[in-house]
Amino acid sequence: MFKLLDKNKINIEKAVNALKSLKGNIDFLRSVEIGVDITESDRSYDIILTTEFDNQEDLNKYGPHPNHLPVVKIIKSLCSGSIVVDYEIPKH
Repeated sequence: MFKLLDKNKINIEKAVNALKSLKGNIDFLRSVEIGVDITESDRSYDIILTTEFDNQEDLNKYGPHPNHLPVVKIIKSLCSGSIVVDYEIPKH
């Protein structure tokens, strides 16, 4: 989840477009979902990115991937903070 330094339409669009650029550009990234906060409460973060990988190894390769690093640079320039939760979904 990302908290924008200056939440406005232009910065939301820049961040969302940067995150959308991940789709199809990292072969082991199985899915990408991006959401923009609609409640605007004091506790809210502004944007969420949910990604899915087949395994921990792919997750570990994601951070330093050359197609991920430019997105990180853009997001860091627009945001005051972020929260990350990495978890496994149990297989039944």
